[in-house]
Amino acid sequence: MWSRIVRWGAFAFGLASLALIFSVASRTMYGIEHGINLIAYWHIPLAFLTASALSTTFIGSLLYLRYDGRFWNRLAHSGGELGFLFATLTLATGSMWGRVVWNSWWEWSDIRLVTFLIVWLIYAGYLAVYASTERGSDERFAAVYGVVAFVTVPITYTAGRLWSPTFHEPTIANSSVSANIDPMILGISFFALALLYIYVLAIRIRLHEIEDKITLQKEEVR
Repeated sequence: MWSRIVRWGAFAFGLASLALIFSVASRTMYGIEHGINLIAYWHIPLAFLTASALSTTFIGSLLYLRYDGRFWNRLAHSGGELGFLFATLTLATGSMWGRVVWNSWWEWSDIRLVTFLIVWLIYAGYLAVYASTERGSDERFAAVYGVVAFVTVPITYTAGRLWSPTFHEPTIANSSVSANIDPMILGISFFALALLYIYVLAIRIRLHEIEDKITLQKEEVR
């Protein structure tokens, strides 16, 4: 029941997001009129959902270390996979947007970009560590990694306020921002992607459960 509601909710809000973006949203941002500016309505929600997914990894890892339950381990890894995917899409869409608005695919002097890339690399490492562990006690190494790695997430999301950014103006609670983003359309896009995240997260956890059952059956046969 809930799965169906989330699935169709993501579909409905996704359609609403697309319709509003291409019919209502302004193509002018930072004084430049270009269709690529519309990508902001996906880029920004993806960036925030990256933090949500990696927070899931942190919480799941912490609870796995505390209670040693298989569910928490599955939750942590599923969040890490989706967080890495969202981080990749955030970097890709940001580079495409930046190429037009700032005439640069990448800028090493921008603290937000550099710290976000560090987060991407660290969680690529988390997935590699998890993949190299076997069911049992050594899974705790991945859980410890998932807890420690999270320290990089709040750093990158506050970097624009802690240091002077080259490109990234803080868009939340900043009345002087020149991005010209419609908050209603941004909210609908965020809600659509958030529902999609919840739906895919549940599917990934279920796949983990199936993988565990198959592994146990193989061990019993041996």
